[in-house]
Amino acid sequence: MPLTISSTPQGFSTFITNLGIRDTTDDFVFIKSSVPCVADGVFTKSLFAGPSVTISRDNLKDSQAQGIVVISKNANVANGSVGIADAQEVLQLVATETGIAAHNIVIASTGVIGRRYPIEKIRAGLLGLGKKLTDADFHAAARGIMTTDTVAKLATRQIGNAKLVGIAKGVGMIEPNMATLLTFFFTDAAISANNLRSIFRSTIDKTFNCLSVDTDTSTSDSAVILANGLAGEVSELDFAIALQEVAQELVLKIARDAEGATKIIEVTVDSAINYAQAKTVAKAIVNSPLVKTAVYGADPNWGRVAMAIGKCENEQQINPERVVISFDNVKVYPSSLTEENLEQLRQIMSKDKVDIHVSLNIGDASATVWGCDLSEGYIEINGKYST
Repeated sequence: MPLTISSTPQGFSTFITNLGIRDTTDDFVFIKSSVPCVADGVFTKSLFAGPSVTISRDNLKDSQAQGIVVISKNANVANGSVGIADAQEVLQLVATETGIAAHNIVIASTGVIGRRYPIEKIRAGLLGLGKKLTDADFHAAARGIMTTDTVAKLATRQIGNAKLVGIAKGVGMIEPNMATLLTFFFTDAAISANNLRSIFRSTIDKTFNCLSVDTDTSTSDSAVILANGLAGEVSELDFAIALQEVAQELVLKIARDAEGATKIIEVTVDSAINYAQAKTVAKAIVNSPLVKTAVYGADPNWGRVAMAIGKCENEQQINPERVVISFDNVKVYPSSLTEENLEQLRQIMSKDKVDIHVSLNIGDASATVWGCDLSEGYIEINGKYST
């Protein structure tokens, strides 16, 4: 459902169109603030990061931005100096049309690696962009950034007089850092650059960087937030809570829409020495192909989880004799499972969302991560992705 004017942050406008990047669906999104924004971004750590990532990192060094460009269905990665020049030209075209300095615009790109932008189509499609901006349509923007996604991903919250909206795309190649996707947040709340940076990065670490579909890290993942301050100051605690809620809602939507996925997997590890250890163990479980396929087939082979914990060979404090493994409300280790218990476990693993809980019983830290099962559909989609 599209956002109403009353639920949209003040001061934002959008231009969304098809430039013919790959097909006839929308593939170009520009979101503009009427005033400069406090901004921050978190990006992939891939050694093959594309120009969109490297340029945007530089453009956000001063913690300011006024617009975001997103091109979908072409990642513009591994194209050398030509790819860099193409990305810079896109920013300059938008800058010329809107009057915003190119260094105050963030660019993101997603899609096939190793192919140049169809730059002639882009040049023609951006003529008159400045006069085509309309009241912000974030739902259309969420659709416009999609590649293999099947549904648009959007979430909103109210914080005092301010509004917050987040959009995201990503259903494959999902694994930090940061969780291999594009996600953008827009708010009219007023918040200082230092506080925004602290809150945003903490949120990304506990949400998008706790998401995994297939253990593959993209060359293009980007998370950016713009705060234009037009609604005035808000409680920073309330803002942090709202941002966490929006980000987690988007994470669950990505996990549910993951390539070939039929179920969400949520793994919580508690009683760990520290957060890093809890997250390491949880990610080992959610990333295991054997755990994923067991969940897909509703196979009550809980030993796959024990195997995944055992792979964390650097976590020497873990003692298998103290570990407790449960699926939902059924404790599977240490336990002697009856046929009735196994049937109960099959039923739990047949649900749309499968909850796995592990207590290490060596500390008081915990972490929750999200992922999905692994089906034939994932192979079908990715076996033909570039064609």
